[in-house]
Amino acid sequence: MATEDVKLIGSWASVYVMRARIALHLKSISYEFLQETYGSKSELLLKSNPVHKKMPVLIHADKPVCESNIIVHYIDEAWNSSGPSILPSHPYDRAIARFWAAYIDDQWFISVRSILTAQGDEEKKAAIAQVEERTKLLEKAFNDCSQGKPFFNGDHIGYLDIALGSFLGWWRVVELDANHKFLDETKTPSLVKWAERFCDDPAVKPIMPEITKLAEFARKLFPKPQA
Repeated sequence: MATEDVKLIGSWASVYVMRARIALHLKSISYEFLQETYGSKSELLLKSNPVHKKMPVLIHADKPVCESNIIVHYIDEAWNSSGPSILPSHPYDRAIARFWAAYIDDQWFISVRSILTAQGDEEKKAAIAQVEERTKLLEKAFNDCSQGKPFFNGDHIGYLDIALGSFLGWWRVVELDANHKFLDETKTPSLVKWAERFCDDPAVKPIMPEITKLAEFARKLFPKPQA
């Protein structure tokens, strides 16, 4: 597939953009990465996603596809003969993967982000406790879905791995901000090992943001109130 046939509008720091990039890398698809600047929106982005006006947007043969999980699904179907299958093959397994992906976006990540935006120690403590509780659910989900294999999807990275794994860089940043470790070998041993395997995968390692760079970006995005 020629690079000019596939473009991705996004930003290096966005977890949602990373989902699309990982899927493209898994399928060995060449693409042009059109980086947006935070705080402004390009004419191409507004034209390609006039409803939500958000990244990522995948442009394939001049046709835009929006929303990260939809893009991952599209990539899996559009290039179904290239690379491993991203979505599980069984309908029930696909439904379970979609369920937990929605949980990650709609509940788990909201709790994680609230740590960075918490006002005061008590609010931060409550947010940390909620993240711990919800992360334990993801530990159980991993054990149920993986059935003893390396990834949620089994032997290789799949839909649910991408949904959660795209957050790992930001997760480390939040751990630093909260001075609290959420991926812990005593509490979440399976997720700890999974995270190591995920970050070391050839489709992920080259595009996983550096934590120091991401932490600096987070300080600008979530400035602390002056004392």
